[in-house]
Amino acid sequence: MNGTPAAQMYIKDKSVPVVVLVSSQHGGLGIIRSLGREGIPIYGVHQSKWEPAAHSRFLQRVFVWDFSSAAADNSVKFLLELAQTIGKRPVLIPTSDVTAGFVAGNAGRLADQYLLATPSAEVVHQFSCKKRTHDLCRKLGVPTAVTALVQSKDEALDFARTWNFPIIVKGPDGAFRLRKNGTGRVAIVRGEEELLNIFDLNSNGRDPGLILQEYIAGGDATVWMFNGYFNEESECLFGATGRKLRQFPAHRGSTSLGICEKNEAVEAQTARLMEAVRYRGPLDMGYRFDARGGQYKLLDVNPRIGSTFRLFAAENGLDVSRVLYLHLTQQTIPRSRVREGRKWIVENNDLVSSLRGMREGELTPCGWLRSLRGVQERAWLAWDDLAPLAMLPLLLRRKQFPNGRT
Repeated sequence: MNGTPAAQMYIKDKSVPVVVLVSSQHGGLGIIRSLGREGIPIYGVHQSKWEPAAHSRFLQRVFVWDFSSAAADNSVKFLLELAQTIGKRPVLIPTSDVTAGFVAGNAGRLADQYLLATPSAEVVHQFSCKKRTHDLCRKLGVPTAVTALVQSKDEALDFARTWNFPIIVKGPDGAFRLRKNGTGRVAIVRGEEELLNIFDLNSNGRDPGLILQEYIAGGDATVWMFNGYFNEESECLFGATGRKLRQFPAHRGSTSLGICEKNEAVEAQTARLMEAVRYRGPLDMGYRFDARGGQYKLLDVNPRIGSTFRLFAAENGLDVSRVLYLHLTQQTIPRSRVREGRKWIVENNDLVSSLRGMREGELTPCGWLRSLRGVQERAWLAWDDLAPLAMLPLLLRRKQFPNGRT
């Protein structure tokens, strides 16, 4: 989807540059394209110059820095020097859990040189801990999956026997070991032996701590999303809901095929939770519908622009990244409407998940073709920006599968 005339009319001042801290996946590329198509100067900070997004034609310049391995002080120094190089105070947009946490934690040191739209470090920490998120939701009466932080095998087995297999296992601070040579962020565990094996892989002679959640039955289409942007008063300036139609990895990962659909219950629950924590900035949330009680239960909160944000592009081209830019540059944000039925796809991920669905008998070739009707935008393929697609095989060679939700 190219920039629309309407978008060009409401983004009147395009002089403020943007620095995107790009993850290896497609979310950062979506931001680069969405803002770059409007003529806004975009600078990308990538872990490697071989990342597909680093080759987008909409980038003014590419910088290389690894926030996951560099010391925080060095990363702050790098960004301050980068702002001086650009020569004008830019907007700074993180696209991963690591960079979002870094920007929030160092906002006071970066604010003189960058325009920032980030929640407080306390709020980011609140939502990065699944157990703290669960406890907050219980306090506020927001439905959520039963969650526990377990630090012994006995605690893990007690939880599984209380809530029954399958159960969901997550790392307390991100990825954890699923097998001898593999990691992940989410696992569906179906028996005691598998659960104990994961515990042993992550113990290393000490109590590892794992997050266990009840498993809420239902297909991919029971998972709902909210994407939006909140101002300093926690007022939602832009928000939309939709469903996952397929995920990657299958049944437990990020959206590979999604559809926009209005859900007032999800919108209301999100607004109540964000008001309670005085949230500001971009937001990506996931819920699952629990048919047992007819509730939409919160699964996770990502205090940043989510990788699926372009699913929620409005009819006038407005999306979360453009609202962020307009807000930080003190421009008027127009009214917008997201068209129900709009679909968005991550081509490579969805093909893998679809093939698995066919092997498991959940999807037929004809059903797969029907599911693609209505796809209006692709994560990788863009006719006005083909280079990232050409570079995609290099990413796949280095990293076969993304670990969980990004």
